[in-house]
Amino acid sequence: MKNKYVDFISDEHFLNCVANLHKAYTKAKNNITKKNFYSNKVDTIKLTFDAKFNEIDEESLIQAEILRQIDKSINNSIGTFHEQILSGIKGFEVGNFSGFDIKATDDTMFADIKNKHNTMNSSSAEALFQKLARYADTYKSSKCYWVQVLAKSSFCELWKGEINGKEYSHSRVYKISGDQFYTLLSGKQDALFQLYKNLPIAINYYLNSIEKSELIKENSALDEIQSETETSKRTILDQITFENYSYYLGFDKF
Repeated sequence: MKNKYVDFISDEHFLNCVANLHKAYTKAKNNITKKNFYSNKVDTIKLTFDAKFNEIDEESLIQAEILRQIDKSINNSIGTFHEQILSGIKGFEVGNFSGFDIKATDDTMFADIKNKHNTMNSSSAEALFQKLARYADTYKSSKCYWVQVLAKSSFCELWKGEINGKEYSHSRVYKISGDQFYTLLSGKQDALFQLYKNLPIAINYYLNSIEKSELIKENSALDEIQSETETSKRTILDQITFENYSYYLGFDKF
């Protein structure tokens, strides 16, 4: 029977991966209470510039800031989504916190997946190279990859060069773009394109198949802050500033 979505993993596996990511979105959105929103301290000086220079009302501004925090949380889950998708290809499996993101079941391939090419500083890059080199040395028939799902070009090449002032190279440590990694594992030249084109169809099917009560419940942070302003008579930004920085000199005068 022909697959409905892509031809390198089963429809059931594809929909399970979509469901897992939906749960991550739901958790991230439900997790933004006022307490969580304040946990990293809100930069209300920047938000003041944003409000005035971009001509955004305070309610829309705070909603956008909340969505930014949600987006930051979701980015990690996108990487996990790719790991789960690729583990549905016969002969491969996820790492499950074993030090790699995905590997060949016969230990001939190990990979660390980053969603974007620029998510690592030099120290992280050095640590990743050293980790992949250790896998390559331990498993003599293996090839090890730093995968950049969203890369600046399409490539598969040996990863070599200077990192933190040291020269690094290994005959079986590579860096590879997302399209070529999908092709490498699936044997399909257009595997990542298949995923992209059929993702909206799979998402729509999944969303239509679940109970409405399972759909995302919006975060409560803005409602909680607005509730406080009804009593304090402060603006939204003043309320956030007071609740975050009332211990700063002079900030108790709101």
